[in-house]
Amino acid sequence: MLTNLDLIHEFVEKTIQKKDVLLSNSALTAQTVYKTNQLTAKSQGVIATAHLDREFSEFLILAKSSYWELMNQVLAESNYLLKGEIDNRGFYRYIYCEVPQGYQMNCTKSVFLWRAWWKHRKNVLRGGIPLDLLIQNRDSWYPIRDLNISDGLLYIKTLGSEIAVHSEDLVIWLSKIEVNSQQEKTEFA
Repeated sequence: MLTNLDLIHEFVEKTIQKKDVLLSNSALTAQTVYKTNQLTAKSQGVIATAHLDREFSEFLILAKSSYWELMNQVLAESNYLLKGEIDNRGFYRYIYCEVPQGYQMNCTKSVFLWRAWWKHRKNVLRGGIPLDLLIQNRDSWYPIRDLNISDGLLYIKTLGSEIAVHSEDLVIWLSKIEVNSQQEKTEFA
């Protein structure tokens, strides 16, 4: 039987490929209804939809669903970004976004960006333009120059502006894909 995460992955993958879907487990059902792929939670009703007859897939995800974080994770892995505010029916809209080569997309609470920034902070201190972490602002990607926390807000400084977000707010950011350059060492006894 498919886990919830596996079923959501299949739902997203088939929708991106413009294919009909028919999957189910004890909690979720994914099916195609009138050229629309739907994901239904047995306890919550329809939690995600995507029209198959559009040129580019666009996902609508129920904001108050208990599966929202899983959906958000899977969509981010497929380069789909949360765009805009919650609509009048309570759904977030996700659209495809081109990610620069060598980066992976993250859509997390801002505290996770803070943690990642501390890991890459040494690169900022060396000078130059830090390119390890990028944040989306006004539909473009900007390098993060500095992060500060004050009065419960995270202040993200980029080359062109400063963005203030609450610690629980979602932020869309890119991190460089780390290539494991360590090679296995052979020990001779």
